[in-house]
Amino acid sequence: MGVAAAILACSGYAAIAKDGTGALPNIVYILVDDMGYGDVSALNPESKIQTPNIDRLAKEGMCFTDAHSGSSVCSPTRYGILTGRYCWRTRLKEAVLWNYDNSLMSPSRLNVASYLKKHDYNTCMIGKWHLGMDWSSKSNPGQVTNKEDDVDFTKPFRNGPMDMGFDYFFGINASLDMPPYIFLEQDKAVTIPTVKNGLFGRNGFADKDLRPEDFLPEFTRKAVSYIKEQDKQRPFFLYLPLNAPHTPIGPSKSFQGKSKLDGKLGKYADFCIEVDDTVGRILTALKEKGLSENTLVIFTADNGCAYYIGVKQFEEQGHFPSAVYRGYKGGTFDGGHRVPFLVRWPATIKPQTKNGQTICLTDLLATCVDIVGAPLPEDAGEDSLSFLPGLRGNEIDTSARQAVVHHDFGGNFALRKGKWKLLVKATSGLGHPYKGGDSPHLYDLQGDPGESQNVAGQNPAIVRELTALLDKYKRDGRSVQRP
Repeated sequence: MGVAAAILACSGYAAIAKDGTGALPNIVYILVDDMGYGDVSALNPESKIQTPNIDRLAKEGMCFTDAHSGSSVCSPTRYGILTGRYCWRTRLKEAVLWNYDNSLMSPSRLNVASYLKKHDYNTCMIGKWHLGMDWSSKSNPGQVTNKEDDVDFTKPFRNGPMDMGFDYFFGINASLDMPPYIFLEQDKAVTIPTVKNGLFGRNGFADKDLRPEDFLPEFTRKAVSYIKEQDKQRPFFLYLPLNAPHTPIGPSKSFQGKSKLDGKLGKYADFCIEVDDTVGRILTALKEKGLSENTLVIFTADNGCAYYIGVKQFEEQGHFPSAVYRGYKGGTFDGGHRVPFLVRWPATIKPQTKNGQTICLTDLLATCVDIVGAPLPEDAGEDSLSFLPGLRGNEIDTSARQAVVHHDFGGNFALRKGKWKLLVKATSGLGHPYKGGDSPHLYDLQGDPGESQNVAGQNPAIVRELTALLDKYKRDGRSVQRP
């Protein structure tokens, strides 16, 4: 089923007003993969990469300077974005899901897509899922398998985006270095993989005609087409998790050499510039459709930049993808989970504004609930706090959540409360040689944003307080208290 057909298959929409402000906004959530805080030129004036379209969001909207992913790796962060719940509360206690792993999500748990769909939004996902799906077995028809050679690609998969509240899905099942290297649409493979190759980084089933550079342009095209087909009388939610600039780093031909930088940094910068172009095309499509004014556009990343792609060389060339922050993807230091978070909504947000309050990517669900105005069930969004007041220029009420929890690839925890950050175990990120040991680290981020001075020894009472709070969050099953 195509994008337009999916839209027409949905029921009609009656405009809903909220607090006298008019119709509900459209929501476009652009999630990039492994892009550092310092890769965005609006956030890092010293960046060697120029991102003019992403920078437009800062100029025309709001920049959150203290936003964090729920984890410093991708599957857990994606789970948190959609469910408003930390992923370490699930079976996935560390690492990420692998290519044929079963679904981490359940249709019975409310998520952003299912909530908005209940309130008459058309819901669409285009891009990288990476939350597992249940593949049909060839050897045991009717059963589920996670073994590559046993997957029946001619059969629908279950518990993917379509079963979680999306009206339309086009994308890939996991990172683009995890097979199968094929497009998926709705609940089926678009093509049946006929070869195995390692062009994408890991050997596995692939469509013989696809290359890594084919995916980002196709996601962009699909997203623009979706926006152009929308009925202005009905709100939509477009979740656009891109495959870039995650490995394989493969900018399409028209972007190769765009950055005019050398070596690994040049190729990575070209890919980031292509991501920026995607953002620009989305903004243009909204403008041409006359939807810019009442569309909430959010741009963010699932975690920080990956050290193992050659960051040491980047830094030698003067580009710091974590900006002034320490660490990278996969670690507990801020560079692993402090992410760009830029928001534009002309009907609500004043241009060129900044917000320095601490927010988490788990906060999307509660924010959507706040926008719609219908209540959130007690058993949903346990770690989600609305940042809608911040978008309106007011203080975000943090009384319901004292602290934000950070989590890394190895299952290690950190906790942020005000200026204090406790690292139960300090880790720098995947591929980085730093070994932090098992003793806790404590940092005063107000005076030491680079986490260079461990002050745990001088502040044992703070260490005990934050340790007890983290234990409480684990024990209670939630970090946000509902009235």
